[in-house]
Amino acid sequence: MPVKTEQDRRKTTMDKKALVAYFSCTGTTKRVAEILADVVGADLYEIKPEVPYTDADLNWMDKKSRSSVEMKDPSSRPAIAGKVSNMMAYEVIFVGFPIWWYTAPNIINTFLESYDFSGKTIILFATSGGSGFGKTVEKLKGSVSPDAKIKEGRILNGKPSRVELASWIKDLGL
Repeated sequence: MPVKTEQDRRKTTMDKKALVAYFSCTGTTKRVAEILADVVGADLYEIKPEVPYTDADLNWMDKKSRSSVEMKDPSSRPAIAGKVSNMMAYEVIFVGFPIWWYTAPNIINTFLESYDFSGKTIILFATSGGSGFGKTVEKLKGSVSPDAKIKEGRILNGKPSRVELASWIKDLGL
C-alpha cells in the first residue's frame, strides 16, 4: 500500500486547504489545536503575542492586570510576533482561543485584522473554564471583510477525542 503524502491526507479529511491558528497562554488551547490540526490534516500556527503574558498579566481578579486592562478596552489590539506567510493558500481557517470575559481575547481581533479573509471560511473554537461563546462571533465580525464567513464552532475543553473532532468536522460539511 503506498504511503500517503500530506496532500493526500488533507483530501481524505477535508476537500479544502486548512489552517488551525490558535492563541494559548497556559497550553490548554494549544493541546486542542494540535489534535484538531492532526484530525483535519491542517497546518498549525500559534498566535504569539509580541510581549508574552506573565501569570500576573493573566490574573483576571486584578483589575489592573494586563489582560483585564486589554479586555476593558474594545479597541485594544495586542501586537503579534510573526505572521502566517501564505494565508492566501488557505480556504478554511480554524481560530482557537480561551474565552476571556465571555468573548475572544483582543489578540484574536489583531490576528483577524492582519489578513484579508475575503471569501474564506473562519471557524472558531475555544476553551473555557465555564462560559460559552457569548457574543464572540458578533464581536469578531467587524475584524474581517464582510464576505468572509465566520462561524461559531465549539467549546472544546479537556482533550477531545479524534472521533469527536472528526464527527464535528464532518457535520460542518467542509
